[in-house]
Amino acid sequence: MSKKVTSIVEELVTPILADMDLELVDIEYVKEGKSWFLRVFIDSDEGVDIEQCGAVSEKLSEKLDEVDPIPHNYFLEVSSPGAERPLKKPADFTKAIGKNVYIKTYEPIEGEKEFEGELTGFDGKTVSVTVKDKTRKKTIDIPYEKVASARLAVIFF
Repeated sequence: MSKKVTSIVEELVTPILADMDLELVDIEYVKEGKSWFLRVFIDSDEGVDIEQCGAVSEKLSEKLDEVDPIPHNYFLEVSSPGAERPLKKPADFTKAIGKNVYIKTYEPIEGEKEFEGELTGFDGKTVSVTVKDKTRKKTIDIPYEKVASARLAVIFF
């Protein structure tokens, strides 16, 4: 049911975001404790503010009331993904080239399943990440289909 809800919500929110020149980052439909949460993460090149989140929430809420895809009570949350935004689609990886990322893989690559470093390339099939290996840097090429999760990473110095 969770997958069905997120795809319906994606269909409903996409035109709203297009009208406002915003992009859909992710949708979560999860149960936490006794409550259900529908979370919609939005962004733009300039970032998003609370007014934009409120406007999207209001318009999406109206559409959800019309279509009524969720049979029980839930909380709708519309927000920015924050500094450590997830990289979900190929376009997200392309936009993130030159930025710090954190990537987990489904299986070990060069003996590791977690990589943190600079995303130095993405050609649609391979994600290249330059990581620190003790005192030197090395580039790891990760097949895109082996990426379990990826996000921007904030590095503190």
